[in-house]
Amino acid sequence: MLHSESIAKLVLRLNIGILMLYHGMAKISDPTSVEYIGERLNDINLPELLAYGVYFGEVLAPILLIIGLYTRTAAFIVAINMVFAIMLFHAHHLISLNEFGGWALELQSFYFITAIIIFLQGSGKFAVRPS
Repeated sequence: MLHSESIAKLVLRLNIGILMLYHGMAKISDPTSVEYIGERLNDINLPELLAYGVYFGEVLAPILLIIGLYTRTAAFIVAINMVFAIMLFHAHHLISLNEFGGWALELQSFYFITAIIIFLQGSGKFAVRPS
């Protein structure tokens, strides 16, 4: 099929980019959530200022993924964002199941693994800056 590999890469980029951007828009509309992230970082002896990195991981990087600009870097940022999200808010779910019998971290693992896949394979042809 013509360009099927690039279409698949585009679909992955759009999927994670759009879904993650919703999380970023929530952070923009409710800045207290970033303060809460800062408190959690402080609890593990990391600077609260790191909480503002969520804007990179949930706003800037998703936009870059959607348009296909600096795709590998953006995907790496999303993956790091997910490591922090799991570490700060979901570590107690690592070996837990949800009420339907699935892994409690399905969503977080989806974002993380998809970001790693995009990091490894690049943007495809349908991008502002193909890689």
